[in-house]
Amino acid sequence: MGEPRTYAPPPGPSASRTAYAAAHVVADPSGAGVLDWDTTLAFRRHLWSHGLGVAEAMDTAQRGMGLDWEVTRELIARSGQEALSAGGRIVCGAGTDQLPPGPAPLDRIAEAYEEQLAVVEAAGAVPVLMASRQLAASAQGPDDYAAVYGRLLRQVTRPAVLHWLGPMFDPALDGYWGSTDLDTATDALLALIGDHTSKIDGVKVSLLDAAREIDIRRRLPSGVRLYTGDDFNYPELIRGDEAGHSDALLGIFDPIAPAAAAALQALDKGDTTAYDEIFAPTLPLARHLFATPTYYYKTGVVFLAWLTGHQRHFRMVAGLETARPVPHLVRLFQLADAAGLFPDPGLAASRMRAWLTVQGAAP
Repeated sequence: MGEPRTYAPPPGPSASRTAYAAAHVVADPSGAGVLDWDTTLAFRRHLWSHGLGVAEAMDTAQRGMGLDWEVTRELIARSGQEALSAGGRIVCGAGTDQLPPGPAPLDRIAEAYEEQLAVVEAAGAVPVLMASRQLAASAQGPDDYAAVYGRLLRQVTRPAVLHWLGPMFDPALDGYWGSTDLDTATDALLALIGDHTSKIDGVKVSLLDAAREIDIRRRLPSGVRLYTGDDFNYPELIRGDEAGHSDALLGIFDPIAPAAAAALQALDKGDTTAYDEIFAPTLPLARHLFATPTYYYKTGVVFLAWLTGHQRHFRMVAGLETARPVPHLVRLFQLADAAGLFPDPGLAASRMRAWLTVQGAAP
C-alpha cells in the first residue's frame, strides 16, 4: 500500500470555479429501508466540508438504475435541509422517472417534470432539468424538446441547469435534443439556451468529448456556465484556455473530493503546476472507473466509498454492487492507492482482502 495524500480542508468553496460533486447514495443492507439515511447524509457533509457543492439525485445516485421517485423525493427533501444547516451549495435533479417507461404525451412529460421541479424548489435547491428517457422516446424532433423545456423554463423561480447526458451514460438517451447527429443536436440545445438565457444558470455536458464541450462553451451566451460532466478530460476542461473555462458537475468528484478541492484551491491561486500535479494521478483512476459500459461507474464509486471508510458495507440499491467484475474492481483499488486516495491504507487493505476472500479470489 502507498502513502495517503493528505489535503487540508479549504476555507471555503473555490473562488474561480463553481464545482459540484454528483453524490452516491448508501443502501440500507438490512432491508428495513431503501437507504441508510444517516450515512448517505454524512457523505454530503463530507463533500461540503471540502468546499464542494452537492449535485443531488443525479444519475450517480442511481436515478433510473434502482432509485425510484418516492425515495428520490425524500432524498431531495432531506439533502435540502442538510444543505441549509451546513451552509452548503446544492443542485438537485428533476426528471420524469415517476412515469412508466416508454413514450408518453408531451403534456404528461411536462407535468411530470413540473411535479419534480416543485419538490426541488421546495427544498431550496437549484433545479437540474435532467435528460428524460420518456422525452427521448416521444419527441419527434428539436421542436418537441423546445416546447417541453420552454414550458418549464418559463416557470422556474430561479435559473436552472440543463442536462445533456450522452448515450454512454444512458443508451435510452441516444438522439437527445432531437437528432443523433451531434452537430444538429448541439444547434438545437444552443437555440433553446438562446431563447431562455435569463432562466438558465448553465448546462451540464456529459458526452466524454472534450472538443465538442469546448465548442459548446465558446458558443454559450454570456453568463451561462458550461458544467463539465466529462470524467475523462476534466482537468484540462476546468483549467480552460484563453477563451474561457468549464465549471464542474462531476461524478468523479465523489471519490476524489479532497484532491479535487485542493486542485481547485491551487487554481484559485494561479498555481497551475500544483493543480496539474494534484489531478494527474486521479485521471487514470477516472478513466478506468468510467470505462465501458460507462453507466456502471456507480459500482466503482460505492466500492471506493467503502474502502475509504465512508460506509460500512459494499452493498448497493438494486444489487448493483455485482455490475462490475472482480478484475475491474481490483484494478480500481490499485489506481486509487496509487493516487493516495485511501486515508487509512490499512483499513482499505483489510476490506479489500475480505472482499477478495468472499469472491473466491484472495491471494
